[in-house]
Order: sequence, then structure tokens, then C-alpha cells
Amino acid sequence: MAEGFNPVRYSVIHDKNSREIVMLVGNGCKWRKCRFCDYHLDSSLDEEANYIINQKALSNVTGIYHELEVINSGSFVDLDQKTIELIKNICCIKKISTIHFECHFMHKDEVKDFKKSFLDIGVKCIIKLGLETFDYELREKILMKGINEKNPEIIAEYFDEINLLQGITGQSAESMMNDIETGLRYFDRVCVNIMTENGMPVKPDKKVIKEFMDKVYPIYKSCDRLDILLNNTDFGVGENQC
Repeated sequence: MAEGFNPVRYSVIHDKNSREIVMLVGNGCKWRKCRFCDYHLDSSLDEEANYIINQKALSNVTGIYHELEVINSGSFVDLDQKTIELIKNICCIKKISTIHFECHFMHKDEVKDFKKSFLDIGVKCIIKLGLETFDYELREKILMKGINEKNPEIIAEYFDEINLLQGITGQSAESMMNDIETGLRYFDRVCVNIMTENGMPVKPDKKVIKEFMDKVYPIYKSCDRLDILLNNTDFGVGENQC
């Protein structure tokens, strides 16, 4: 884990698909080749230390909306088993009926059994994929996502929701809208993340972001099935929160 990193790990999303959200710590993304993401730095191989952090974040869950989103630096498979069992326990105590997790495409074959383990306790489990874009060349040659499937219909057999990354070189208003429309066609929900500066090679493109704000954002900002994060802390978790 990056030294001095002490983010907010619990928040409540009141608009659009109202839910609580926790940012937990796992043993780290197993892919770690993405050229735009340094999220994997929020991880540790010390499972007990991770559990202590996760326990503290999860202790804030109230069940106010009966829906909880769990994010972490990778996939649900990177969370320790004690944390998973704690999440299940909290779902039962706080009457959480729907829970969301993240997952990399490389773990797609583990999704079915994981979802069933929550269904067995009466909780609907929704899995979100960081797809970033349906443009295969951009996704795999520039972003290095490690998703070897081109067909969105096949991807949707494993995943319920997707993240899209927008505001980078190579995109246009037309391509960004096409990604959003394709996402809404095949998936239950879409979350658009506008690229923010970090230490990785792929950087935000100010011209593309302006094009997004001028031509894309006004069309989709009120869409109930679409979340738009203009900043990566807009859900209330992450670094530099007040």
C-alpha cells in the first residue's frame, strides 16, 4: 500500500440507484498491466491488516437503501475470506438485498459461483467489469486491459454492469456516445469515468474531455442507468475527501 495513503472508505450515494459504498483493501489486482490505472497500489499481502481496514469501513454500513457497492483495487477474488464472510454477515444483519462487486475479465469463470454464494443467503449479487471501451484496438493495444473478447453480447453473459473510461486521446464525441449506447444496450448499468491524472502513461486529453462536456454530458447526465464520474472521488470514497 502506498505510504501516507489514507482515503475515505465509506460513503452514501443518494442520487441515481441510491446505495452505500465501501472501498476495501485486497491483496491486489492480478492483471496489473493497465496503462492508465494505479489503483492496484491500494493493496497489501497482509490479510489481517487488510481485514482490520475493511472491518472499520464496513462497520459504517447502515442498510439505509438495502443496497451496497463494494469496490477494491482489483476483483472480488482479491478480498480475503474473512472480509467476504463479514460482508455476508452484514448483508443479513442490515437487510442488504442487493450487493455490487468489481471483477476483471480474467476471473469471469468465478463469477457464477460467487453470485450463487450470495443468492444462497437471499442477496442479489451484481458484478461490474472495468471494460473501459468497446473499441478493441484502443482497449487492448493502448490501455492494455487484457479482455480478449470483442463481442459485447458474450461479455454480458458474465457481467451485469460495466465501467467506461472516457477523456483520452483517440476518442471523440461520436465514439464515446457509441460506447455509452452499446453499454446501455447490453448491460444493466454503465458508469463513465473521466480520465484523471495519475502516474501511469495514459493521460487525460483536455480536448477530448471538453468534447465530452460539450456534446456527451448534456445528453446523458440525467440517464437513470448511467453514472458519470467527472472526478474519481465523485462517489464519496477515495483520496482527498473533505
